[in-house]
Amino acid sequence: MPEPVTPESVGINSEQLARAGEHLRSRYVDPGKIPGSITLVARRGQVCYLDAAGQRDVERGAPMTADTIVRIYSMTKPVTSVALMTLYERGLFSLDDPVHRFIPAWKKLRVHKAGSHPLFLTEPCQRPMTMRDLFMHTSGLTYDFMHASNVDAAYREMSVGLPRRGYTLQQMIDQLATLPLEFSPGERWNYSVATDVLGYLIEVISGQSLPEYMQSAIFEPLGMVDTSFEIPAEKVDRLASCYERNLQKEMVLQDDCRDSHFARRTFWSGGGGLLSTVGDYYRFCQMLLNGGSLDGRRVLGSRTLQFMTRNHLPGGVDMSQFATGSFSETVYEGVGFGLGFANKLDPVRNGFPGSVGSYFWGGLASTLFWVDPLEDLVVVFLTQLIPSSTFNFRGQLESIIYAALEPG
Repeated sequence: MPEPVTPESVGINSEQLARAGEHLRSRYVDPGKIPGSITLVARRGQVCYLDAAGQRDVERGAPMTADTIVRIYSMTKPVTSVALMTLYERGLFSLDDPVHRFIPAWKKLRVHKAGSHPLFLTEPCQRPMTMRDLFMHTSGLTYDFMHASNVDAAYREMSVGLPRRGYTLQQMIDQLATLPLEFSPGERWNYSVATDVLGYLIEVISGQSLPEYMQSAIFEPLGMVDTSFEIPAEKVDRLASCYERNLQKEMVLQDDCRDSHFARRTFWSGGGGLLSTVGDYYRFCQMLLNGGSLDGRRVLGSRTLQFMTRNHLPGGVDMSQFATGSFSETVYEGVGFGLGFANKLDPVRNGFPGSVGSYFWGGLASTLFWVDPLEDLVVVFLTQLIPSSTFNFRGQLESIIYAALEPG
């Protein structure tokens, strides 16, 4: 990554911007609430702020550095969505195609009406699940951690979508073929394993494994040299450990970098399986902001990206009017959802000063990013603390960073 330019050279007040790092250290790193953090701010195509604080491995005292590799979990979802849309641009599928065109075993999916696994009472879907439903999380699928219904209880009982030795995307698809949907496709928004299904569809449509296709379509063109689905042995020294906040509000080790479950994987999770660095993910975000290309290499068409990052919710409503479920990587007020990205519709309803039209997502270990075309701005924040709902890093960083933007 190039040496950062001065914030003033891109219209940002350096004194105010420095408050981001000061805030993270005093409120979170020094008190031991998070192990460490990396914050990157770029404007007008130039990195102007890069701050690494704390440790990537508390047990061994290893410092957080700019080349630290972290679990980005659901920040994988925008990458997977972009990868599948590269196949859309080749005319290989339509958003209104039924999913069962590519997964025949899903042709007779039904909707939960009553009962629990394995004795479900179901009814027919009002319409087939479409490719658009998977991008938008309106498919009727769910996540095991929702704890909201007998359907997600069945996901837990069957360990649907949970990475483990020998488990594969095909096995997940086969499991889901036997389970009912939470609701008929298109009726609601519910965070789910839908993007893992998109990863499987990349394999079906492209004829390559998901890691192979990601490498050729995204990582290699963008120079994302440290982004992958598993940690190579030669890079373990740069992998951060992951921590969890327990019920006693203590930070405890969740995944040791020296014995990580991101080694020796067989399940390629398009919804949450990638490892990356701040530099790599910044390159992905800058490609988005540039309209689909970076350093002369085009990944996706600019109109396709504009289409993906618009609000696709019916009637233009925000998520507070259409979403269900107990958790996702965003608040719902003033926020819409497109094809793999949330987008800001109304900063006043949202409560934070990011621009209308900015788009974003986050990850389970409290990582986050946003891209703001109006301000020509990219922000990437990385740490390793589960769950991401513990602290409102997104809102706090928005408050600090937007206050640093000079007028004009």
